[in-house]
Amino acid sequence: MTSLVQRAHELEQDMTTLRRKIHENPELAFEEYETTKLIERELNKYGIETRPNGDKTGVIGLLKGSGKGKVAALRADIDALPVTEMSGLPFASASAGKCHACGHDIHTAALLGAARLLAERRDELHGAVKFLFQPAEESVNGARTMIANGALKNPDVDVILALHTWPDLPIGSVGIRKGAMMAAPDRFRIVIHGKGGHAAHPHKSVDPVVVGASIIMNLQTIVAREISPVDSAVITIGKLAAGTASNVIPPTAELDGTFRTVSKETRLHVRESLERVVTHTALSLRATADVEFFPGGPPLICDDETVDAAADAVRALLGGDTVKELPSPSMGSEDFADYLEHVKGALLRIGTGNQQPESHVALHNPSILFDERAIVTGAIVLAGAAFKLTGSDFDRLFQ
Repeated sequence: MTSLVQRAHELEQDMTTLRRKIHENPELAFEEYETTKLIERELNKYGIETRPNGDKTGVIGLLKGSGKGKVAALRADIDALPVTEMSGLPFASASAGKCHACGHDIHTAALLGAARLLAERRDELHGAVKFLFQPAEESVNGARTMIANGALKNPDVDVILALHTWPDLPIGSVGIRKGAMMAAPDRFRIVIHGKGGHAAHPHKSVDPVVVGASIIMNLQTIVAREISPVDSAVITIGKLAAGTASNVIPPTAELDGTFRTVSKETRLHVRESLERVVTHTALSLRATADVEFFPGGPPLICDDETVDAAADAVRALLGGDTVKELPSPSMGSEDFADYLEHVKGALLRIGTGNQQPESHVALHNPSILFDERAIVTGAIVLAGAAFKLTGSDFDRLFQ
């Protein structure tokens, strides 16, 4: 039999074609109807058992091996972003206001490729592999629907793995990190209650805009003076809304923001401090303020043993210099973290950067270009790691 790496390259054009079809027809969170149908058709072609994600979009696939072993789950997110694409690609989004600017089409094509590679070696596979094609990652609740619909049960999953495109890494490389990989994405809303009046007579009013400005500045002292310099936290106000005219002091102002943390302890500390700073800053300026929190998912913490196993598989299949250790966590978020609250696992970064400047812009940028060679890399990484994590005979992948 051809080696896994050779076979993956033989299938590269098929995987690329699937990616382009998905890319041209993006679908937003919980609207991935055609993408779901495409995935089901492909998995059925490979002889992989499928079932729906309850009454939601998304697919759960199951491949049983011929011998005893562990159950590994491989996850890909399938939803697009509410962004108008500006890449200029010949297969750019055909839907205005929707595009795959986060690489989920790359993830989906890579996992379909891994599923095909593993299905062709089912007689050599021990245990089982679950393929989780998850909707609505961008709305940060798609993973919870998969979990609620039994994605980690029947059979019970022992370990889970996912990958994500990363423009900061060169094509062909795989980024790993033990421990904290990504942040918890909590949101908050602050409503400041002052006293409206005429701009010419500020002493007769309580200006909530000035209070809001003071709150914004004081919130930054939480990270600067309450969080250890070797820990990570971010507080950002993304929206300030107040007033209707230049000569009127409004009665209220509203601030919307987010705070990101990579440990449960720091997450709790920031929340408590944020409420304290907001309340007392407002009171010191004769106003009052209400704070409402909208918790996101947990921080994404990678399991050391899973990272080591996946990295060993990558080095063996793609070369020792392929694996790059990431020096710090990203303050972005990923609802893959929800799975890790139930089962050990890890997220890997797949390099998508090349000589084109557009390949290095940030994720979610409407002009971003992903190097499609990352698809075959991703398929090899997922299939190879699955063999390692299930306890299958890894040496068979070189035959």
